[in-house]
Amino acid sequence: MAFLEIRNLCKEYRSDKGSLKALSDISLSVEKGEIFAVIGLSGAGKSTLVRCINRLEEPTSGTITIDGRDITAMNAAELRRERKKIGMIFQHFNLLMQKNILDNAALPLILSGVKKKEARRIALENLRAVGIEDKAYSYPAQLSGGQQQRAAIARVLCSKPDLLLCDEATSALDPQTTQQILDLLKDINSRYGITIVMITHSMSVVKSICSRVAVLDGGVIAEEGPVNRIFTSPRSYSAKRLLIGTDERIVI
Repeated sequence: MAFLEIRNLCKEYRSDKGSLKALSDISLSVEKGEIFAVIGLSGAGKSTLVRCINRLEEPTSGTITIDGRDITAMNAAELRRERKKIGMIFQHFNLLMQKNILDNAALPLILSGVKKKEARRIALENLRAVGIEDKAYSYPAQLSGGQQQRAAIARVLCSKPDLLLCDEATSALDPQTTQQILDLLKDINSRYGITIVMITHSMSVVKSICSRVAVLDGGVIAEEGPVNRIFTSPRSYSAKRLLIGTDERIVI
C-alpha cells in the first residue's frame, strides 16, 4: 500500500437550493517520500481535495489512508492526534502579526503542551534549517513574502510531520522567490523524507519539483502520470489546455 491512498473520494455540498458535487470518485496513490502534484484551473476542486486529505472538509464518501491508517474512520480524538503528523502551508502565510517569528514557529508546540523554553529551542532549530535564524525576533510585517513563507514552513517542521500539504504555497510570491521556496521544499523532502503533496495551478511549479502529477478538472481526475510524460505528451483536453500558451515543455 502506498503512503497516501485516496479511494473513490466524493465531496458534495448540499443546501436548500440543491447540491454541488465538488469531487467525484477521486482515486490517487502517493508513495512515501514522493513530491506529488495536483494541478488544475481555478474551481477544479484542488483546495477541496487537499482539505479532505486532513479532514478539514468531511468527505461525502470514499476513504483516505495515510501510512496504513484510515483517517475517514477516525473519531475526533484520533483525528487530532493524526493531524499532528500532517503539516500544511498556504498561499497566505497565516502568521500572527503580534508575535515575533520565533514565537510564531513555537506556537503549535506550546499549544500541544511543550514547555515554552523547549518549544522555542525547537523553533529556533527549524528557523535555522530554513535559513532565517537571524529573523527570529523580527515580526511578520518586517519580513518579505519569501521569508514569511520560510517561517510558515519552519512552524510546520516543528511538529515533525510525515506528510506536508502545500495549497498554492508559492502563488503570492515572485518567480525568483518561488524558486527559492521550491528549492527549500525539495531540500526538506530529501533531508527529512517528508512526503509532499503540492496543490497548484502553475505548470512551472510542477516541472521544478514534482515527480508525478494528477490533472484535476471539474472535480474529476482528467489525467495522471509522470511529470515528463504529461508535459511532453498530454492525453487529456484538460492537460493540453493547461499547457496552451506556455513554453513549459520538459526537454528529455
